Amino acid sequence: MARKRKRKSRRRLEGRKILELVPHYNLESGEDKPVTAARKYIAAEGIVPPALLVVKRNEHTTDRYFWAEKGLFGAQYVEENHFLFPSLRGLSPQTKTAVSTAATTR
Repeated sequence: MARKRKRKSRRRLEGRKILELVPHYNLESGEDKPVTAARKYIAAEGIVPPALLVVKRNEHTTDRYFWAEKGLFGAQYVEENHFLFPSLRGLSPQTKTAVSTAATTR
């Protein structure tokens, strides 16, 4: 039986495009839990927000975290609620800025 496709949220897709513009850091969790490994990596490397950390748990599983001024958040939450983060307000996907500048020049 065919499975019905899940509807994709426009707000989440926009948030995903915005997060693509932020610096990404890849690391492995090792013995620690993924969020602990992310916090230790941030402290050791002196990473400044905004940043996206991709933590590899094992060969099949990765966790994504967003490092903001307010703390460490799950990337999916940030994708859905990107407008709540001041550091992401300045960033916007190129297509949106191109449309807004074209509208203001007319």
